[in-house]
This record gives sequence, C-alpha cells and structure tokens, in this order.
Amino acid sequence: MVAVIGLMSQEQAQAQVSISGARLPLNAAVIAAQTAVETCKANGYDVTATVVDVSGTPQVVLRGDHAVIHTRDSSFRKAYTVVTMGPIFHVDTTSGYIGVLSKYPPLLAQSLASTPNVTALPGGVAFKVGDETIAGLGVGGSPGGDKDEVCAQAGVAKVAELLKK
Repeated sequence: MVAVIGLMSQEQAQAQVSISGARLPLNAAVIAAQTAVETCKANGYDVTATVVDVSGTPQVVLRGDHAVIHTRDSSFRKAYTVVTMGPIFHVDTTSGYIGVLSKYPPLLAQSLASTPNVTALPGGVAFKVGDETIAGLGVGGSPGGDKDEVCAQAGVAKVAELLKK
C-alpha cells in the first residue's frame, strides 16, 4: 500500500503542470462559470461556480444572488479535485473520481478523499484540450451534487468550441 501511495504522490506532482502549455482563457472561464450559475438558477438552485487553472488556483468565482456562503468552498473543492485527481485517475468529473474511490480499500479511499481541498462530491468537471485537463469548473449549492454536475457540464460545454481554436 505504501508503494501505491508513493506512486500516486509522484503522479500527482506531474499532473499539476500543463504539458502542452494550453490554458483556459479568462473570457471562456467567465462564460463557463456564468453559464453554470444560470443553468442552476433556471432549475431553482442558487449556486456558486468556481473555475481553477491546472494548478488549482482560482481563476473565476461567481456566486449566484442567493447562494449561501459554504457554496464558495464546495465549488472550489470540486474544481480542485477534478484538476488534481482527474488526470491521475483518468476521470473528467468528480463523480468519476467517486467511482474510482469505490474500487479501493476503505482506508486508502478515505485517505485519498481527505487530501486537503479534495472532496468526494459530484459537481466538478474538467476543461480538456484533447486528452489534457487544462482547468476545472466546480459548482456547489444545489440539493445534490448530481445537479451541480449537470450545471458544471453545461458551463464546460458552452465554451468547448472556444478551446478548439
């Protein structure tokens, strides 16, 4: 088990550097976050959307008009999780990460899920250029992470064409 954790630590460090140099432009990050907030609002959910770059640094944080304070942290942790753990475990969403955790022994899964700023909640989606994760969008505040993830997916989908250029 120690070897597995050591190997994962090495991979995690490599995953936090953009290999191609691709990045998410600010205008795309704003559009994606706004789309996520508006999508959730249209469904009756007041949320916060956070976009982080490949190193997990917040690039955009948009809080819906009536979103409560804890949604800021929740949305950040979901975005952070998808950019830092997603490349290691080859998943594009935090719900995919939860699926990976279910395959590990409980102690290891608990350790992975309790890494600082990492969460085992749905609601985070990666921005990809080819197979490379270049940023993450996390949404928090709806009554269930599955609903947050739908809104995050809408935001990522809205700017997908901008990333192909």
